[in-house]
Amino acid sequence: MLDNDTIIAPATTYGRSSLNVLRLSGKNSLFIASKLAKLDFNYIENSIKPRFARLTKIYFENGALLDECIVLYFKAPNSYTTEDVVEFQCHGGNFIAQNILQECLKFGARLANPGEFTKRAFLGGRIDLSQAQAIAKLIESQNANAHQMLMRHLKGEMHDFCEDLRSTIIGLLAHSEVFIDYADEELPESLLGDLEQKLQAILKNLNALLEYSKNKRMVFEGYKLCIVGKPNVGKSSLLNALLRNNRAIVSDVAGTTRDSIEENFMLGGHLLRLIDTAGIRESADVIENEGIKRSLESAKESDLLLALFDGSRPLDDEDLQIITLLKTYKLQKKILVLINKVDLEMRLDTAMLEEFEPLLLSLKGDLYHEDSLLEQFKAKLETLLNANEKLESLLLVSEYQFQAVQACINALKSSLEPLENGELELFSFHLNDALSAIASITKPYEYSQMLDVMFSDFCLGK
Repeated sequence: MLDNDTIIAPATTYGRSSLNVLRLSGKNSLFIASKLAKLDFNYIENSIKPRFARLTKIYFENGALLDECIVLYFKAPNSYTTEDVVEFQCHGGNFIAQNILQECLKFGARLANPGEFTKRAFLGGRIDLSQAQAIAKLIESQNANAHQMLMRHLKGEMHDFCEDLRSTIIGLLAHSEVFIDYADEELPESLLGDLEQKLQAILKNLNALLEYSKNKRMVFEGYKLCIVGKPNVGKSSLLNALLRNNRAIVSDVAGTTRDSIEENFMLGGHLLRLIDTAGIRESADVIENEGIKRSLESAKESDLLLALFDGSRPLDDEDLQIITLLKTYKLQKKILVLINKVDLEMRLDTAMLEEFEPLLLSLKGDLYHEDSLLEQFKAKLETLLNANEKLESLLLVSEYQFQAVQACINALKSSLEPLENGELELFSFHLNDALSAIASITKPYEYSQMLDVMFSDFCLGK
């Protein structure tokens, strides 16, 4: 049920800006606004027009002028929360916004809890759970493709998907219940086979959705890009060049980087988590070996592997170890190979790297000129990311949705054996579990829905 309290919260971050926005939501929103404006409530209720901006002077409780701001009134249920909402668009800075908030608290509002405006929108029936989760993710979104997918959720595509799935499962459940209740009637002999065929089709679609969404999780979470190579090939220099900051210590001494360094990096709308690892080699140093161990773990957990080789030196056993690592993950991950230090005499035999189509790199001179090797590499990486992020179908966007779909799959799988054995009561029990799981993404399943299908789909002369 909706809370009767009237809540307030800033809708913009405090700080130096041209304006700040604060929002009231609840049955007393307009009353509190009338108190700040020093206007009679009946007058403001009858004179203020919903959804029209009104320039209004607002005051401290003692009558001193606080600000002249824009007031917008959204009359229930035509607001985000489905309640009465008043929005103050005041001048920027901390002082005015904080004092508007304090004055509203004096007249009966309370501070909103995190997510409470969206919670009220859900409880008021304006959005479902999938849309609420999309809103939360949208605020954090740093990626054009993630934004596009989240907007699809906001438009209701996940809701439509879940509704279609619910209808299909309810249909299966209705058939099962009718078979149980009218076992003595002449029902189609092929009914059990038809139920299993439809069930297998649902499972196929859900498993495909789950697997596809797992493979595309980096669209929302960012890509883990692990930089690997033997010591002194330029891994830390590349990290610094990409960040345009001396984040990692660069030295000619092998083994300088002994632990993984992680930094976020934006490239053409893609969020990358760059991981500079310790050089991979055989070492007698206990600390360095621990760093190498962590490097291998980072490589295993990464979405993209970026391998560096020193073009000024012949391939050695340490390079071969890196090549072996790349071949291990070739079918599992996207791999980019860079031959660094090409400003020096080329002594590296590239034949063993041809299958990875290596790019040339030099971290000397004007690195950020549009034709530099670094910029060419970044363009190649961006193209790779764009191709990898091509979204062809709907995605699950939160861990909650992943768990709900997995629970639905588990319940449907559990229903197969009792269906084969003709144990329809147990079959129906598992179908109800599947319905509850998939319904949790949007809204609860009601038993009456199944009854409606039962009595509308079957004509048994009863």
